[in-house]
Amino acid sequence: MGAIDTETRWEQARRLLSDSTLKPEDRVAGLLVLLYAQRPAAISRLTLDHVHRDDQRVELQLGSVPVVLPDPLADLVLHVVADRQGHASLGAPDTSPWLFPGGRPGHPISSFRLSERLREIGILPGQSRSAALFQLAEELPAALLARMLGIHISVAVQWQRAAAGDWTDYAADVSGRNNRPDPSRSGT
Repeated sequence: MGAIDTETRWEQARRLLSDSTLKPEDRVAGLLVLLYAQRPAAISRLTLDHVHRDDQRVELQLGSVPVVLPDPLADLVLHVVADRQGHASLGAPDTSPWLFPGGRPGHPISSFRLSERLREIGILPGQSRSAALFQLAEELPAALLARMLGIHISVAVQWQRAAAGDWTDYAADVSGRNNRPDPSRSGT
């Protein structure tokens, strides 16, 4: 299936923020793909230690720099922290460290199963992540993008080049033009 456009991505994000008929953990996972370009494999490995809360904000550690979550998503993440259950647990919330517990006690959900669940609610993880990365690469410097999302700097630079073109070649070409003699001003 092809890429999704920006409008579709934002429609999906709005639906996940407001549709209380969907499981909160699926909504959070989908929003992490759509808004923060996270892979299901990275999402499945998030632990409770990745969530930081103080009196004024909720942060999620996706890379080396925590991301401050906006209120609707922050509330959903806190709900998932409080009520998370793996598929194998009954009754009380799971006691494992995983934000997204899996079917086996003490283990996270598999990235395959998380991807399946996202597809079941209409989120295509690969295409959605690409669309998010493309937009974020247009808006953020590569170094910040890498630190916030936990991706390698070379990957962030590649995404910036794809999103905005390789401006370094253009700048080098323009600066080279300024150093060449102007043939119309030659004295011959």
